[in-house]
Amino acid sequence: MADGGRAGRAPRVWRAAAAGLCLLLVPPLSGCGGRTAADSARAEVQRVLDRRSAALLGHDERAYGTTGTRTGYVRLRALPLASWSYRVTAVHREGAGSTADAELRYRIAGYDQAPVSVPRTLALSRTADGRWYVTADKPAGGAGQQLWDQGTVTAVQGAHSLVLGTGRSARGLREYARLADHAVPAVSQEWGTRWARRVVVLVPGSLPGMAALLGSPASSYRGIAAVTTGEAGGSGKAPADRVVVNPEAYAMLGSVGKQVVLTHETTHVATRADTGAATPLWLSEGYADWIGYLGTGRTPAEAAPELARAVQDGHVPTALPADKDFGFSGEPTHLAQAYEGGWLACRMIADDWGQAKLGAFYRAVGAHPRRAGAVEEALRKVLGTTPAAFTAEWRAYVRGQLS
Repeated sequence: MADGGRAGRAPRVWRAAAAGLCLLLVPPLSGCGGRTAADSARAEVQRVLDRRSAALLGHDERAYGTTGTRTGYVRLRALPLASWSYRVTAVHREGAGSTADAELRYRIAGYDQAPVSVPRTLALSRTADGRWYVTADKPAGGAGQQLWDQGTVTAVQGAHSLVLGTGRSARGLREYARLADHAVPAVSQEWGTRWARRVVVLVPGSLPGMAALLGSPASSYRGIAAVTTGEAGGSGKAPADRVVVNPEAYAMLGSVGKQVVLTHETTHVATRADTGAATPLWLSEGYADWIGYLGTGRTPAEAAPELARAVQDGHVPTALPADKDFGFSGEPTHLAQAYEGGWLACRMIADDWGQAKLGAFYRAVGAHPRRAGAVEEALRKVLGTTPAAFTAEWRAYVRGQLS
């Protein structure tokens, strides 16, 4: 989820030394000295978008309509916005019409700590009296969609959650809010309360809709019930978390599975500030699964069926899962075993060292400035063990729990 926009094309201008006349190679875009026509167009479009943003925030559909198509207003009116603004970076003439490159910055009230920033392309026309008019607003090339690009947004507010969906009734979305509202305090009980303690859940209408929000092929998420991203459709740098649901895979789960998924993803929201480049996926995904399965009554064999089958066939893993084992495009059984192996590693730490030590270990790994040495140092300082001893104990634990 890359900022951007093409720079405006500056005209080449030749000046005649004696007369000081401008010979313009691109007549529509500049004049003799001073401000260019491109600069003027950009400023005019910026003013239109400023009025458009103010009308959206002020819930003034009539004023919004005077600046262009009302489609965005209809689709966005249920979204609780704290801020919404555009910064125009370029205006381009394309045949009879024009387009503008812009950076959209918006913030959901009560949830986003700072604005999400996403690149957009706006189609423009001009009225008979020369006023700019927005005819379309879509993701810039290469950027993921935002939920409202897929249709009218329906919003359901929970006690600790905001669920946003397209093509779904408020009644259907309330079930997601109920599960998310259960997940937030469950995560806080284990991780602590030094996080936002609220979560935004996006429920698109289909698997392709989920993939479009994430800017990836649908095949990458087939069978994946949900993912958490720091910025759906954006650059990945803004401090705004979104749990994005795959409604097709999610619908296949039972009631316990649905709760485990939302608790797992909520754990990612809670731990994001302490998850860094030094954190291996077996730890981040295993910890999220560990909290997700707490209190469900699921046995290790029930929670880790693929790894249980492998162990019962005599194939105990020799090493903790590597990051590459968690690729969504890989073989599903191998992916499941990676998640299950990470979960059992975290479960073992909680069983043998205590739940508080598991949280301390997670934070210690994430605080390390680089991947090299992070796990080794945390094993030594927090758990008082070595990588070789930890791996041997984990293998024995996997065998004992799943045989």
